[in-house]
Amino acid sequence: MKLFKKVTANRDPNKSHIPFRLNFLFFIVFLLFAALIGQLAYLQVDYGNKFATEVNSANNTTATASVQRGSVYDSTGRVMVGNKSHQAIQYTKGLNVASTRMYSVATKLSDYLTVPTDTLTDRNKADYYLANAKHLKAIAKHVKTSSDASVLYDRELKFVTDNLIDGFTESEKNAAEIYAKMSGAYSLSTVNIKSTGVTNTELAEIGEHQSQMPGIKVGTSWTRSYPNGTSLTSVLGTVTTEKQGLPSDSIKTLLAQGYSRDDSVGQSQLEKQYESVLRGTKSQTEVKTQDGVIKKEIKKYGGQKGDNVDLTINAKFQEQVQSIIMSAAKSVGGSNPYSPGAYAVVLNPSTGAVYALAGASRDLSTGKVTENALGTINQSFVMGSVVKGATVMGALQSGVITPTSSTLTDTPIKLQGTATKSSWFNHAGGTSLTLNASTAMEVSSNSYMMQLAMKEGGYSYASGKALSMSTSIFSKLRGYFNQFGLGVPTGIDLPGEATGYEGVANQANIGKALDLSFGNYDSYTTVQVAQYIATMANGGQRIAPHVVAAISGTNADGSQGKVKTNVGARVLNTIDVPSSYFDVVHQGYWDVVHGTSQYKTGSTLTDVKPAVAAKSGTAETFHGTTPTETLSLATYAPYKNPKVAIAIVFPGMNDSTTSHVNLETAISIYKAFWKYNAK
Repeated sequence: MKLFKKVTANRDPNKSHIPFRLNFLFFIVFLLFAALIGQLAYLQVDYGNKFATEVNSANNTTATASVQRGSVYDSTGRVMVGNKSHQAIQYTKGLNVASTRMYSVATKLSDYLTVPTDTLTDRNKADYYLANAKHLKAIAKHVKTSSDASVLYDRELKFVTDNLIDGFTESEKNAAEIYAKMSGAYSLSTVNIKSTGVTNTELAEIGEHQSQMPGIKVGTSWTRSYPNGTSLTSVLGTVTTEKQGLPSDSIKTLLAQGYSRDDSVGQSQLEKQYESVLRGTKSQTEVKTQDGVIKKEIKKYGGQKGDNVDLTINAKFQEQVQSIIMSAAKSVGGSNPYSPGAYAVVLNPSTGAVYALAGASRDLSTGKVTENALGTINQSFVMGSVVKGATVMGALQSGVITPTSSTLTDTPIKLQGTATKSSWFNHAGGTSLTLNASTAMEVSSNSYMMQLAMKEGGYSYASGKALSMSTSIFSKLRGYFNQFGLGVPTGIDLPGEATGYEGVANQANIGKALDLSFGNYDSYTTVQVAQYIATMANGGQRIAPHVVAAISGTNADGSQGKVKTNVGARVLNTIDVPSSYFDVVHQGYWDVVHGTSQYKTGSTLTDVKPAVAAKSGTAETFHGTTPTETLSLATYAPYKNPKVAIAIVFPGMNDSTTSHVNLETAISIYKAFWKYNAK
């Protein structure tokens, strides 16, 4: 028996079978979409312009910052010029930052940071005062209005300057100095508010309140340091400070090369000459701003420290030579009131590598002696007889003498209408020696050199006869001197080299051509004399002196890295003559020191080891109307295989001095050279 009966429902096939709950879900979704569309419409209509403005005001820009300059190393790897790091308080300026905002930040920062205000100007004070909106509004009531904003601001500045800035407190001055540094920054550039001497207290307080001072941060700055002495400072040169910024005479060029106006750059000598090497590559930071305010900074590239300059100079030897020159300048100064100092150049005759540049300037009024190594390339003097080797070489080249036929008699030169000219040992004509070219150099015969010049000028000398030569003799003699570097640029890799001075070369001064022949007319620099004797020593190659040996990189630990570029010998010209010509001159240099004549001029150097060759010089000069003398020396060693050439000059010595300070100084330099440079 069945208790239940199966019931089959009657269903309409056209009727929907979607459950009520699903329909309810669809309805909810519909309401959500409607709300979203409504919200989008609301945002578009009511806030569309605002959001568009914010999007347009947002900006991503790459900012750059300076890096450490490369270092300068001596020939042994000692640091001659390095970088000393300092914690610094810096400000990165946003886009279109209003002066009122900077005023607020500067005022806040001044509560925690003290800066020097010795360079604060009245204009700086007035600018700071007017950056306060309340102050500006109040001042506007006291000045005549103008439609020209700059004219109006100038009037406001004048009112503040005339009436208010004298009452600035020390705190206000401090804030004004901070504001001046901040306002001097360019958009998205970073400037140092305080680059040295930041105290731990200042760092702590600024760090604690940094969020209240947009753009302010703690960074690092660098200044040049000289850990191995300053004996070469004038040659190494200087860099501009941040306040000085780019030099005005090259600002356009430097800006085009990617510099900022407040960057530190080499402004003199080696720092300037090798700026492109030392400057490095700036860091790059992506800066995200909103409404001109920096929101985020992301460092993309940390920058690259500048490459290093490696010198040919041994710092210890340089310091020793500088000390020798300073001591000598001081010692002669007491008895030689017109002595302006002393100079010495030491170089490698085969490569032109400079071992030392030393100089001392003496103040004639106070007697104070100061370092002036740069004077070796930019101060010129009448050098005297050191040039006689070039005179002899010129006579050999012109054919007026030969290596086997060069005998002349030293005799006073008496010409019509001029004073007698003679050698130092034969003023009256009682010591008329028979000389060849080498022995003429040994005894430093002026008469011999004058006779060579007259022969080259086509003049046949006779006592009492008028000197009738073409003025072309000047250019002829100078041409022979020039080929050795006397009277022309040496090509040294430093800026500001002087070329010396050429005396007047006209018919009225034709007699001066005779003075020129023995070194008593034109003037030369110490480095020119060094190049001249080096060219003689190496057999005829005039090589440009250079203080830079190589360009090197930097290791990860900051130490001197691998060499990137070597600086080799640069031959400027070659004196292409038979070796017998040089034999004559070399013999003369040897005889000056080791000859047998009682009149040899370099006997003080006879015992120097290794044996040296040399030519001393004594030029007749004047300080005003007071007669003075220049003592000079050109020397090289060892005689057979020269490894070092030295030029020395002591100008402004007393007339007819008996001092051998030029020769004695050479002995001291030779001793130091073999101590520090023997290889």
